[in-house]
Amino acid sequence: MDTFEGTKFKIEYELGKKALEEGKYGLSVQHLEAASKLIVEYSPQSYSVKIWLVTAYQAAGMLPEAIALCRDLATHSNQETRKQAKHLLYIMEAPQLNRPKEWMTEIPDLTAMSESDSQYLGNSSGKSNSSTRIEEVNLKEVNRSDNQFIWVALLGIIIILGGFIWFG
Repeated sequence: MDTFEGTKFKIEYELGKKALEEGKYGLSVQHLEAASKLIVEYSPQSYSVKIWLVTAYQAAGMLPEAIALCRDLATHSNQETRKQAKHLLYIMEAPQLNRPKEWMTEIPDLTAMSESDSQYLGNSSGKSNSSTRIEEVNLKEVNRSDNQFIWVALLGIIIILGGFIWFG
């Protein structure tokens, strides 16, 4: 692999990982698939890309592709890759548990929210409004007088330790 392909691989690989971490799963799949095509098949980097690609497939809802790639990696000669692939495959093929509806929290779809309703979410324009403003604390008004608790606690600890030494 020449230097240009190596640089392009690194760019695609890093963009794929970053997109996955940001929740942009489709974009992550695109970048990781591109990176996978730019790398030598049995190099250590190719295994890393493919493990990330399995995760991206799964996150993007492409479970059959994730399972197929994972099964391929689970029979590979590299022990660490095989171990990771078997672990991911175990998770993906696990039966889905039925959860009672009262255990679930439904997250509303906010894309259809009107402009007038956006006041409840805070102002995204950068201007602060009264509901999202953080007030500053004047440190001169904070009561910093010693309430003697530290000294009482310290004395208690000394008495307990002295008792352990005396009776121990």
